[in-house]
Amino acid sequence: MTAPAAQQKPSLPQQVKATREKLLTLLKDVNPDSARWVDEVRAKRRGKPSAVVVGETNRGKSSLVNALIGQPGLSPVDAEVATATYLVFGHAEEWGARACYPGQLAPIPIELAELINWVSAAHELPTGHLPPRYVEIDGPADFLDKVSIVDTPGVGGLDSMHGELAKEAAESATALLFVVDASAPFTTGELNFLATVGESVETVVFALSKVDQYRGWRQVLEANQALLAEHAPRFAQATFHPVSARMYEMAAKAPTPDAAAMLRERSGVDEVRTALTSLLAGRSAMLGEANTMRALATALVELQIRLEAEKRALSTGEDEAEKLRARKDELTSERRSSTKGWQVRMRTEIQRTRLENNHEVGRQMRDVQSWFRQAIDAADRDKLRELPPQVDAALQMVSGRISQGVAFRLNQVAEIVLGELFTPEELTMIRAQFARAGSPIIVRGADKRPPTTEDKLLVFMGVTGGFSAGKLAVAPLAGLVIAPVLLVPTIAIALGAGWWLAKTRKHSADKQHMKQWLGEAIADARSTVDQLLAEQLIEAEQQLSLSLDEALGKRIAGIEEELREVDKALRLDTAERTKRLAAVDKRLADVTGGRERAEKLLASIRSVRDRA
Repeated sequence: MTAPAAQQKPSLPQQVKATREKLLTLLKDVNPDSARWVDEVRAKRRGKPSAVVVGETNRGKSSLVNALIGQPGLSPVDAEVATATYLVFGHAEEWGARACYPGQLAPIPIELAELINWVSAAHELPTGHLPPRYVEIDGPADFLDKVSIVDTPGVGGLDSMHGELAKEAAESATALLFVVDASAPFTTGELNFLATVGESVETVVFALSKVDQYRGWRQVLEANQALLAEHAPRFAQATFHPVSARMYEMAAKAPTPDAAAMLRERSGVDEVRTALTSLLAGRSAMLGEANTMRALATALVELQIRLEAEKRALSTGEDEAEKLRARKDELTSERRSSTKGWQVRMRTEIQRTRLENNHEVGRQMRDVQSWFRQAIDAADRDKLRELPPQVDAALQMVSGRISQGVAFRLNQVAEIVLGELFTPEELTMIRAQFARAGSPIIVRGADKRPPTTEDKLLVFMGVTGGFSAGKLAVAPLAGLVIAPVLLVPTIAIALGAGWWLAKTRKHSADKQHMKQWLGEAIADARSTVDQLLAEQLIEAEQQLSLSLDEALGKRIAGIEEELREVDKALRLDTAERTKRLAAVDKRLADVTGGRERAEKLLASIRSVRDRA
């Protein structure tokens, strides 16, 4: 028998909503500034989810994207030679597109009719422009009002360097739309790709394309399911959606509305739309709630520390004041010291970062060169011509990985130094202060002269603590990944990487000449990346020094505020102090309980994510 509604346990979304409102009310009463910050975090939450589309060359991937959006021909289909450029589709009142260079240049508006020139190495870019890191395309498509789509480059296959880019993008996706066609079962490259991303991608939707062109598609579907069971068992029970983008396009030219409706239904495109929307909508809402709950927990732990300090002031009085004065003098001395031991430690750690990075750059460049030398040996004449753009993709990927590693390491440096300067309680306060400030340190690449025909460094990209293309294009797609608040703002490093097209250096399709060209291109890339990183680490050291000095200033100001509260407490008579102490105890209990509740709900949200 079903329990009465009043006795049923509220669902997780209901619990989250009720707790959020209760804790926001508490914050507004005690600390209105923190409450406003939490409201801002909630207002900024992403309102719709996104899906990354991947697939081998000529699988009908871009045609399916066009059908899902309802705009045939929008995403260039079967571009002769793809770059490492992603297409990011979103919603807007009017159609428009922008070439994006995150971290370096302002977006450049482009005409939709010229899109192929920006995403295909076989077409000429407009004079004076650089290849973009990704292209944003927005328009009034109903589906894009619910789900954003990222179309990844597919040329080269999932076992090529483009496949490596797709792999890293997939690992950051809320959902993956994996497109295979009905001509034959999974290739080895596709199975290897799925086996690799199987543990890191929460949701995969399979689309079996071109079913109208192959009568035996059902046998191919059965073979695919058997192959998944053997090579990527996590997806053995996954649903395949048979689709035909061509049939969907034919519906627009059908002679009658009934014929058009029949073609659209048989195309299967609407089913894929429905599947993506239903799978992602709930997760997007919970992601927004998780971000709000994390902000609440951060604000409450800061408030808890303040209340505990107020309680000590009311309880111990002069003893607390003496401790605070001594701590203020200690931190002031650290800030004014000419030697500044924390700066020495920071420089030591940055030097270690520089050495580690040099080794990592060398290793990754050697790996790229080794991979392509083998690819050259195995390539026929046609494949040989396709390799230069893949070298570009590989070097962009390496540059992004290096950027990610250096940004992570610099944040570690900041944590190490702050850990020596401050107590755990003080660090918690600093975390909250920097989280509310929300002003990242940006370490940009050095300015360069205008590019000439001899320049090979024509792509500029920025990395905000993530992989070069994938996470810039799909960082908004990450599921319920609730990152801790860093002790200092995230450091973003913008690196230059290669754009080595065959036309920039005339060479024959001879393998030996290609190997020579490859060696020179890798050497140029290594030299440039080394130079950029050396310059940027110098800049990072300066900005980290300022940030750490700011942290010291914030803590000293905080101690001065605590001392003023102690002085006020000392002037109270016994009865008033007892009354105030009781009120602080009650408020502290409310805040501590609220923080514990927020953290428990965060754990529940993560648990739901992990079971998905």
